[in-house]
Amino acid sequence: MKLWSESWVNGEAIPPRFAAGTMDHDGAVRFGENLNPHLAWSGVPAAAQSLALVCHDFDVPVDRNRINRSGVELDADAERSDFFHWLLVDLPPGDGSIAEGEFSRGFVARGKPGPATHLQRVRQGLNDYTGWFEGDPERAGDHFGYDGPFPPWNDGLVHHYVFTLYAVVVPVLPLPDRFRGRDVWQALAGRVLAEATHSGTYTLNPRLLVR
Repeated sequence: MKLWSESWVNGEAIPPRFAAGTMDHDGAVRFGENLNPHLAWSGVPAAAQSLALVCHDFDVPVDRNRINRSGVELDADAERSDFFHWLLVDLPPGDGSIAEGEFSRGFVARGKPGPATHLQRVRQGLNDYTGWFEGDPERAGDHFGYDGPFPPWNDGLVHHYVFTLYAVVVPVLPLPDRFRGRDVWQALAGRVLAEATHSGTYTLNPRLLVR
């Protein structure tokens, strides 16, 4: 099974239009276009009854106390954890694609609606901006669907974002209405026939951008 994108070459830098956070010409960080990227796949096993797509960043700092603080750069070897940016399940099996901007155009302050999508039966889960903005009076809410990269601008590590497509042996994954990344991984256990990935990198650290 193969997963690819016309939006960037596998393993290379993700263009800013696919990020939730971007940098102005004057160096200020702001919310960006936040378009979901184009993705396409082929070679899905004939026995698959559905597909699931997960995008996550495994480079998010565990210690949030030093994030986005002037005069401080987070160590590249600081403890890291997973951050889920997109959970899309119950996609029809077989070869297919997702168009650029089909599921996300812009960052919605209190989150895009879900879990239902414009595609019949296909569901989206809560991304981890739901927890990140908890308690924020302007942005708190249920953030369903795709919201792209917005790594700390003082992080000394370039972040890696992995889109993984799973071929699943059941037509509908057993998930609650408000499912999260860990829920999807648990539901996939023992139900995956094949998987494929497409990845990219992103940073907002000015020191790393000029290299």
